[in-house]
Amino acid sequence: MKKLAVLLCALSVVSTAAVMAAETTAAAEDSAVKNVESEAPAKAGVNEGIKNPEGIKNRPSKEEMIKIRKAREAAFEQKLGLTDEQKAKAKELRIKGHEQMKPIMEQIFAKKKEAEMVKRSRIATWAQEEKLAAIDKELQELENQAKSIRKQNMKDFESILTRDQKKILKQMKKEGRQKFEERKKLCPPPCPAEKVQPVEEAGEK
Repeated sequence: MKKLAVLLCALSVVSTAAVMAAETTAAAEDSAVKNVESEAPAKAGVNEGIKNPEGIKNRPSKEEMIKIRKAREAAFEQKLGLTDEQKAKAKELRIKGHEQMKPIMEQIFAKKKEAEMVKRSRIATWAQEEKLAAIDKELQELENQAKSIRKQNMKDFESILTRDQKKILKQMKKEGRQKFEERKKLCPPPCPAEKVQPVEEAGEK
């Protein structure tokens, strides 16, 4: 249940980013996020009983993640200059995206757990490889479904923007790609950032 709670928390952040490209904001967003993150108490690998499989220090708690997400949303909306009506529609899209992604992410979580159980089992090596290959195929299909939902959510979000706002969003995506590549270069393997696609992939190609 704890792992599922962490997964759903991460899902909330991913869904928000997919719909609003929160990770692609520029200096205004970074400033808002850093202000919130600076309030988070330092914790070495464990936060409020939540396991940290990557061994990342100072991992934010669920409450801190919510603060960070809200700060990103506010900075993003301010940078794009969204009207109250656009903010309301964007919120509807975030909720819709979360509802669509939740069952898929739960299935991905279950499949990965199943794969771990297979690896720990005492069945023959060839049987393990065959079973893991089948699970990997199912995971790929689920990830493709998630990617399709993210693309559609981004398309729906962009439909509520003005021409000038779309130009700003395009620039934000460009900056997001640059930041993503910079993080990959700075983060030594195994690097969690390498497991995450840059947000702009959910938008236009």
